[in-house]
Amino acid sequence: MATLKWKRVYDQANPSDGDRILVDQLWPRGVSREKAALDGWAKGITPSKGIRQAYHQGRLNFDQFSRSYEEELQTSQAFPDFVDDLNQRLDQRDVTLVFAGRVPGQTHLPVLRDQLEKAGIESDPLPTE
Repeated sequence: MATLKWKRVYDQANPSDGDRILVDQLWPRGVSREKAALDGWAKGITPSKGIRQAYHQGRLNFDQFSRSYEEELQTSQAFPDFVDDLNQRLDQRDVTLVFAGRVPGQTHLPVLRDQLEKAGIESDPLPTE
């Protein structure tokens, strides 16, 4: 099986990225579709608008946000489909999940990575910044 990687959407796209899938709900500011060079956009597995806004407005701390997002993924119809799609892609080539956040550890990405791991998909570590 190929490798699942993580990369900021603002970093240069490379052929070694393989398929590039955006895992953010909102389109990243200042990035053209050409520069993003995406092969997919997994909006359905991102945190809901409600918990995302509550976290950004300070009504949820990071632990509360993470628990809420984990619950969403565990009950999501989209997550199993995403896992199946990812497995099919990884059977063929590397996949890079791209995101906009500057500090990945303070976003939804650690929860997403943990849930992918529980579903049997190993990945490279998240970038630190």
